[in-house]
Amino acid sequence: MADLSLLQDSQEDTDGLLDFVSQDEMLTPLGRLDKYISSENIFNRQMVARSLLDTLRAVSEDEHECVSVLERIDRLAEDSEPTVRAELMEQIPHIAIFCQEHRPSIPFAFSKYLLPIVVRYLSDQNNLVRKTSQAALLVLLEQELMERGDVESLVCPVLVDLTAPDSSDDVKTEAMAIICKMAPMVGKDVTERLFLPRFCEMCCDCRMFHVRKVCAANFGDMCSVVGGEATEELLLPRFFQLCSDNVWGVRKACAECFMSVSSASSPEVRRSRLSSLFISLISDPSRWVRQAAFQSLGQFISTFAGRSSNSGQFFRDEWSGKQTHSADADGVCPAQDSVDVAEEGGGEQTAEVLSTDESCCTDTDSDSQKCLPEQTQPSSPEHELFNSFQYWRTPVPRIDPELELELEEVRRPSAPALDRKQLQELIENLEPHIDDPDVKAQVDVLTAALRATALDSGLEEAFLEPRAARSNPFSSQQPSEHLSADTQRRGSSLHLTCDDDDSDVSDSSLSAEDQQKSKQQDVVPQALLEQYLSMTDPSRAQTVDMEIARHCAFSLPGVALTLGRQNWHCLRDTYETLASDMQWKVRRTLAFSIHELALILGDQLTAAHLVPIFNSFLKDLDEVRIGVLKHLYDFLKLLHQDTRRKYLYQLQEFLVTDNSRNWRFRSELAEQLVLLLELYSAQDVHDYLRPLALCLCSDRVSSVRWTSYRLVSEIIRKLSSCSSLLVSFLGELVEKFCHSQKWSGRQAFAFVCQLSIEEECLSLEQFSEHLLPPLLQLASDPVPNVRVLLAKTLRQTLLEREYFVSSVNGQQEALEHTLVSLQTDVDKDVKYFASVHPSSTRLNEDAMSTTSSTY
Repeated sequence: MADLSLLQDSQEDTDGLLDFVSQDEMLTPLGRLDKYISSENIFNRQMVARSLLDTLRAVSEDEHECVSVLERIDRLAEDSEPTVRAELMEQIPHIAIFCQEHRPSIPFAFSKYLLPIVVRYLSDQNNLVRKTSQAALLVLLEQELMERGDVESLVCPVLVDLTAPDSSDDVKTEAMAIICKMAPMVGKDVTERLFLPRFCEMCCDCRMFHVRKVCAANFGDMCSVVGGEATEELLLPRFFQLCSDNVWGVRKACAECFMSVSSASSPEVRRSRLSSLFISLISDPSRWVRQAAFQSLGQFISTFAGRSSNSGQFFRDEWSGKQTHSADADGVCPAQDSVDVAEEGGGEQTAEVLSTDESCCTDTDSDSQKCLPEQTQPSSPEHELFNSFQYWRTPVPRIDPELELELEEVRRPSAPALDRKQLQELIENLEPHIDDPDVKAQVDVLTAALRATALDSGLEEAFLEPRAARSNPFSSQQPSEHLSADTQRRGSSLHLTCDDDDSDVSDSSLSAEDQQKSKQQDVVPQALLEQYLSMTDPSRAQTVDMEIARHCAFSLPGVALTLGRQNWHCLRDTYETLASDMQWKVRRTLAFSIHELALILGDQLTAAHLVPIFNSFLKDLDEVRIGVLKHLYDFLKLLHQDTRRKYLYQLQEFLVTDNSRNWRFRSELAEQLVLLLELYSAQDVHDYLRPLALCLCSDRVSSVRWTSYRLVSEIIRKLSSCSSLLVSFLGELVEKFCHSQKWSGRQAFAFVCQLSIEEECLSLEQFSEHLLPPLLQLASDPVPNVRVLLAKTLRQTLLEREYFVSSVNGQQEALEHTLVSLQTDVDKDVKYFASVHPSSTRLNEDAMSTTSSTY
């Protein structure tokens, strides 16, 4: 009896609920809205807020009812419950979009009913409602749903008032944040008139560091909006104050936005004022500030990029083949310096660089680089010339006996040096322009070289051998590889010792000075570059950030582009250090960007310095190799043909991975091989890339195989220019795929045939002769999936070509007979695709729909 009583009660509740639902269904949309909008239940009113957009859509045909809904929205906005108001504000952007779409029927709906709610909620007492209204305001601005006049007259004054000194701390901070986000949307004029004065005032708010932190975090955006003039006059003084704020969070925010501030400043301000300010952030007492500063250092350096950063990239194009060293060579001087020497010298000698340990010589009293004329034969990057820095006075010609024995091992005939007459002519041509500091520096170097020629005559007797058989300051010989770098430097520059009275110049001191000199450049302030180069110092990882090396690697291409290839010697050691870093994430970062760096440096520097590192990445972890693989084509196309061809032997190594389940690695290899086809000859493609393609076609992962089939079709296109190679490859395809024991192989053959016709990889005559007969044999294949793809190929591809339906084709009869047999196939899918031409099907979708599973 108790169970029966419970059953009756349950039945009564259910009937009551059904009556309640049926009553709601009988109400109009406006009736339901009126019923629940005044409900005492909070959840009912929240439901009303959520259903406002649906209600508007239901009554969109009646303008009067739409206005009635909007009036009830205004009523709901007065709700005392914060969650209801927040729910309503979340719906406002969607309702505004609806009103915009139906603007003819309900004009002024947004500005009259919705915008006042958004503005009022910006100063709501509840934090949730304020934040929701701020998010809605940004969405409305991004979607351009607000009139510019409404923004300027209604929204902006409210936000400015919220940042007044008497506002609460939270409201002031939130209002300043929304002002900074709105600035790029409202434009320069409104920002300068309404926002900029209050922004400058808030930057100096000594009571609330949260406000200053918000200003610092958005400082770059504000600078980019108001432009360079307002930035330097009004904002930079505030920025300097924020960078020296007593709260480390404010200084950290300044470091993070430094690049944007620098981009909005003039080059003079950037170099003279911002550089020293950034150095102070790098040496900040707070580790978090230093960490943020080092992360932004590369970005800040990139803002110094200008004409000088890429002048070297066009140096070789601007000069004829008479120019022996382009800007690609190691340690080149800026292009302008070299042009000056060549022009002022009357074109008699080629302007070449004075290389000292792979760097341009820099006078101790000047930052200008000096170039030295040299013979037109290419010289080794490691060959060091006689220069005034090492020989600050004329040394006494006494040869170190130990050095003489070393020189005996490396002596080779050298090219004739410039004689005294040629040097004197160059000096005479430059003397009229001696007032130019750069020209004066070049004259000093040429004068030192002139003294060196006089010294050579005294050294001949000491060596007791013909002049052409010994090393000289202007020789282009390449020292033996087994000698140390220090021995090479001493041998190439004829390291002379002085009398016993004078102290010898030690190799260690020269090496340190040379190393410091090799980092000199004039594109960015030297202090910034030195700080950047120090990011590979192991001590930085302990005192700043464990990830600092990865940040250095990430920004290195940008720094290299800024410095230009003529200053690559400044970054070479750092790059090699990063390439051998113990953290694979650092090497992975370099691997993903090595192709960009190669594009910056050019073919000569790439071959000399990047190719060895590229080769090491090829043998690294899969996490590093994938970076090389994804841009394999981009890198190899920048190499010389002979160097590029050597990698044909290494491509098969990509088939071996640390994890055999890493099928995406092989899929990427197939995609890169498609691009690599254009870099190699048909014979190389047949000998090296063809085996890789066939191997990938038999991969156990479906996605890899389908990508490889496209690779096979592109190989057919590549080999179509050579008849013998094409016939051989097509015969191999028939043997390996059409006659395969696996149905997936036979299906692949049909797909390759379809691709070959769709992409016009070979002529229709060649296809009809070599591929069509074995393709038609698949009509009797026992697997329906193979016959389905065959039917699609015949109906959707072959019969769309006039060639296959005309009497010109000798296979027309066999083609029609095969199609008739497929139209009477026992499988309904085969009959369907053989009988009609489905307009909704696509090549990839149809083909892959009949494949096996992924594994």
